[in-house]
Amino acid sequence: MKALVTGAAGFIGSHVVAALAAAGASVRAFDLRAPAELPQGVEFSQGDLLDGDALRRALAGCDTVFHLAALYSYSPRDSAAMERVNVEGTRVLLAQAGARRIVHTSSCATCGPVAGRAATEEDGPAAWELRVAYKRTKLAGERLALEAAARGADVVIVNPTTPVGPGDRRPTPTGKMVADVAGGRARAYLARSALNIVAVEDVARGHLLACERGRAGRRYLLGGENISMKDTFAAIAVAAGRQPPRLAVPWPAAYGAAWVASALLREPRLLLLDEVRVARWPMLFDDARARAELGYTSVPAASALARAASALGSDH
Repeated sequence: MKALVTGAAGFIGSHVVAALAAAGASVRAFDLRAPAELPQGVEFSQGDLLDGDALRRALAGCDTVFHLAALYSYSPRDSAAMERVNVEGTRVLLAQAGARRIVHTSSCATCGPVAGRAATEEDGPAAWELRVAYKRTKLAGERLALEAAARGADVVIVNPTTPVGPGDRRPTPTGKMVADVAGGRARAYLARSALNIVAVEDVARGHLLACERGRAGRRYLLGGENISMKDTFAAIAVAAGRQPPRLAVPWPAAYGAAWVASALLREPRLLLLDEVRVARWPMLFDDARARAELGYTSVPAASALARAASALGSDH
């Protein structure tokens, strides 16, 4: 296999590059900036995803594409950039990739959450959630991939849940959550909220399994363990040697505070309105399809969170 990885400098992308290299694949990493580290033997091709010429050069000689280039943000100032990268970038990539095998990295955000149960690949986000630019643009990019598959392209979609672990350097909103709890800056947690936590290394391995065994036009949630926000914060705090936050804030109160902060401040530090908005329902997901069809497995959430917390010193 000669694989091109877009978004290779990103959190999940860097781990996919490492997993491919460890599996013996020939890998070319593509991104606007060079990854902090590249495994031995991996090529780097610098370029913008919307630059067709740069993308064609990067694709030359590759038979497989892992498309991870995306912008993950809940900041309103990033809305236009998310449209550009998550939607138009995917459109350009699909047009240039042709008949190659493509693993398109979407998000669990395109599957849910749904009220009252864990969401599966047969579900989708509620209409009110599409006010959130990240959700809206990831869903639009995924639909382009599904449409390409319906026309005969060899595209399989993976939907990671909430990955944590080493290498989240920028960080992503999830990485910021881990850093805030580990650093003692998060003094409370959202009552009755929950996440599906997964080790980023398991997500990377899931990408390789999807490439090998996934069916074109099919979505695969790559998850871990559904865990309450209280227990998530506690696992991070314990790993960092801190007392866990004990104050539980009801969602309406958190949403009201975030709304006020967004109205008064151009860029609130802790309460981004869209980030609180998407936590209205517990973010529970069921990844049974990937486990049954791909042979996917994952480590316990507590282990993944402890590793993420312990990696903070080397990542930032």
